[in-house]
Amino acid sequence: MNNKNFKKKLSKKDLFKSWWSWIHFNLAAISFERLEGTSFGQSMLLIINKLYDTKEEKAKALKRHTGFYNTEPQIGAIVNGITVGLEEAKANDQPVEDELIEGVKVGLMGPIAGVGDVIIQGILVPLLLSIGMGLAADGSILGPLFYTVTWLPLSLFVSYFLFKKGYTLGLDAVNIIVGEEAKRLTEAFKILGIVVMGGISASFVKLNISAVFDNGKAVINFQELIDGIFPKLLPLLIVLLSWKLLQKKSITPLKLMGIYLLLSIVGVFLGIF
Repeated sequence: MNNKNFKKKLSKKDLFKSWWSWIHFNLAAISFERLEGTSFGQSMLLIINKLYDTKEEKAKALKRHTGFYNTEPQIGAIVNGITVGLEEAKANDQPVEDELIEGVKVGLMGPIAGVGDVIIQGILVPLLLSIGMGLAADGSILGPLFYTVTWLPLSLFVSYFLFKKGYTLGLDAVNIIVGEEAKRLTEAFKILGIVVMGGISASFVKLNISAVFDNGKAVINFQELIDGIFPKLLPLLIVLLSWKLLQKKSITPLKLMGIYLLLSIVGVFLGIF
C-alpha cells in the first residue's frame, strides 16, 4: 500500500513517539479484561489525533485499539507498525475496514507471541544471562554490566526495526508472519531454544555428593561412582525435576528456589552435599 500520495501522512517523529510509548508502557496497565489493550491504545493515541479530525472518528478509532490484546512486546512491535500503517491508509480514504484492522491485530498477536517468547525468553535472554553469569562467577561486576549494556540496546533496536518494518510492509507483513515458512522458522527457533537451555543447564547447574562410605575396609566415593556411570547425572535429574514441578505441578519459581535452598542447607548440614 503506497502512501506517497496520502494527504494525511505520519512523520518519522510520529512513528517514533508511538513506538516509544508502546515499548515503555506495554505492561504498565495490565488487567484481566484487556491485558495489554490499554497500553496499545495509548501508543495509538498520538497517531489517532494526527490522522482523524472529528471527536467521533477519534473515539471510534481509539475504541478499536483498547480491546483485549496480548503478545510478546519486543517482537510484537511489528503489529503496532502494521496497525499504524492501516490507520494511515484508512484516514486517507483507502478501502480499509474497521474489521480488517481489528482482525490483523487479533490474528497476529497469537503467532507473534509464540515466536517472540521463543526468541526473547527462550534464546536471547538465557544466552545473555549465561554470559553475564560466567563473567560474574569470580565476583566481577562485568557480569551484570554486560547483561545491562547488551540487552537494553539490542531489545530497543530489534523492536524499533520491526515497528518500522511493519509500517513499511503493511498487509504484506501478515503473509510473512503467518505463512508456512514462518511456521517452520518458529519450529527451528523452538529447537534452538531447547538446545541453548540444555547447554546453559549443563554449564551452570551443579550438584555433587560429598558423602563417602568408609567402613575401615572399603571406601566408596558416591560422586565418583555416579560420574563413572553417567557424568553430570545429578544436574540432569535436577533440571528434569524442576521442569516437571514447574510445568506439571504448577509450582512457582520462587517456591521452587526456596525448596532447593532449604534442601541445600539441610544437605550441607548432614554432610550429604
